[in-house]
Amino acid sequence: MHDLILRGGTLHDGFGSPGRTADVAIDRGRVTATGRDLGRAARVVDVDGLVVAPGFIDPHSHSDTVPFMAGAQPFKLWQGVTTEIVGNCGFSCGPSAPESSGFTPEILSERAFSTFGGYLDAVEKEGTTNNLAVLVGHNTLRLAVGGMDAALRPGALERMAELAAEAFASGACGLSSGLEYVPGAYADTAELIALARVARRWNLVYATHMRSESEGLADALDEAVEVAAAAGVRLQVSHCKASGRAVHGSSEMLLDKLAAARVRGVDLRADVYPYRAFGTVLVALLPPAACEGGEVELLRRLADPAERRALRALAEDPGCTTGAGLWREVHPEDVQLIRHASAAVSGRRLAEVLDGREPWDALCDLLMADPHGDGVFHTMHDDDVTRIMKHPLVSIGSDGGPPAGPNHPRTFGTFPTFLGEYVRDRGLVPMAEAIRKVSSATAAQFGLADRGWLGPGAVADVCVFDPAAIRHDGTYDEPGVRPAGVTHVLLGGRVVIDDGEFTGGRHGRLLRRGDGCLQPREAG
Repeated sequence: MHDLILRGGTLHDGFGSPGRTADVAIDRGRVTATGRDLGRAARVVDVDGLVVAPGFIDPHSHSDTVPFMAGAQPFKLWQGVTTEIVGNCGFSCGPSAPESSGFTPEILSERAFSTFGGYLDAVEKEGTTNNLAVLVGHNTLRLAVGGMDAALRPGALERMAELAAEAFASGACGLSSGLEYVPGAYADTAELIALARVARRWNLVYATHMRSESEGLADALDEAVEVAAAAGVRLQVSHCKASGRAVHGSSEMLLDKLAAARVRGVDLRADVYPYRAFGTVLVALLPPAACEGGEVELLRRLADPAERRALRALAEDPGCTTGAGLWREVHPEDVQLIRHASAAVSGRRLAEVLDGREPWDALCDLLMADPHGDGVFHTMHDDDVTRIMKHPLVSIGSDGGPPAGPNHPRTFGTFPTFLGEYVRDRGLVPMAEAIRKVSSATAAQFGLADRGWLGPGAVADVCVFDPAAIRHDGTYDEPGVRPAGVTHVLLGGRVVIDDGEFTGGRHGRLLRRGDGCLQPREAG
């Protein structure tokens, strides 16, 4: 007798094969059979009229601290997501050092992790509501050895390589970079190649938030490909976009470069979220030079009228396509302030809080009042978003963070938005291709060999959803709306969403390299 049978649904295997009516039998946490007349089971769930798919895999998430939140957090399970890749954009929760002070997430303020493995151990102790696999971040490595200094100290790169190796040995599934953020923005290409070559020894992936996603997009893509090719690693281009009015239409160039690099032999993929606005910290609008030396130096520069003017000149210099910050991508009406120490400005647009000031000065004043404020930035064109989303090399990732405080709707609704608005309502891609984009396409890139597909032998991470009902009604003003349409979710054969309701508990797993990920290999 089987443990569980999902009976009568439209089964999608995750590889892009057409859906077919079939039952799915599950025993001891794995799929053991698909087809009809599979025998008896301790529990049979009737899923007639529903899609039965592999549990979705989010290749780009910032849920690193979610295990340390109070209670279970099912916000991703309600979207059908069973596994998240965290540690993205160059930031992971370890390793840390005294030089990292000021960059520890508030929820971890009382517990810094001096080693990457210490963070993984803590996650396992706390438990996780869905599965997590973790990248080690280049920014985090740089902070640990040199703080916010732009120039590396003697021996610092060698120490970064040692820390990276320790992270990979502890179970990191790859290396990430965030080259529009400090201190990663201070790195040159050779530094990135040196660290990616450490990842090569374990046959791991390099995931990059590139140096520019706007006017420097072409050069940034070339650099990402150069790093991957020189190191011999797989490449994941994070949250692809053509951001800012000056580069609307550049998605064709972006996709052409990705395809050409793959033809040349670079094993690469990319991800995108189904929204026309991104979210990040307000300080990212400034040139990276503003932050050199840390927060005290940042505030000093912003308080000095001459320094403030010099930073504006750099930010607005049309000849500077990298190292200028994100300022030229936005207009004041594009900047939606979502988290700031002043309740009077939270939720408003920059254009609405100028009070007679130039936009640049208003931004600098906001940062002086709260250097940790963040926002949502409405900078993308629908044609670019949909063109990128449709491409076969591109999977779907949320770029979402913890479900706390003011937020971006991508945290709560990325996958239902993609499957509802873009697949069902707009017909962007066939359902079989859509399922591939949220499952095997990501699993293959991150080495999750027994997840991201449905067939005998696969881990029984499963999402069952109603294709006619799946959606997310959240907005930028009210993002935290619970999505609809996901009826059942299984983690390792355990039902964690049952008829649309969370069953409780933390039943996910921390997936270390070598635990559902590719085994290490020696560089050659």
